[in-house]
Amino acid sequence: MKYQQTQAILQAIEAELRCLQLWTELPPSAAALASQAPFCCDTMPLQQWLQYVLLPRMQALIDARLPLPTQISICPIAEEAFTDLGATASPLINRIADLDELLSGRREQKIAR
Repeated sequence: MKYQQTQAILQAIEAELRCLQLWTELPPSAAALASQAPFCCDTMPLQQWLQYVLLPRMQALIDARLPLPTQISICPIAEEAFTDLGATASPLINRIADLDELLSGRREQKIAR
């Protein structure tokens, strides 16, 4: 059941990235993807990390029926990263908060739903 719920949220995150025109066709370089910084914050914007790191890795866990992370907190960085988008980013931030809550049991969201 949790795999299906996670899958649905991942699809919603992708849809929101596309809706906000934050989805890119050109992937980051191998060097950018090799970053050791949290969220690859030193080599790419958060939307690229979501698209090219989080979504594929989570999908691989789901496909292989491997354990999903239980300590996840992406919403605080998302709220900061998408500040410039204002209220238009609210649906994306809400879906990210949904993922955090589903997997970790915590919702650390400052911006109202």
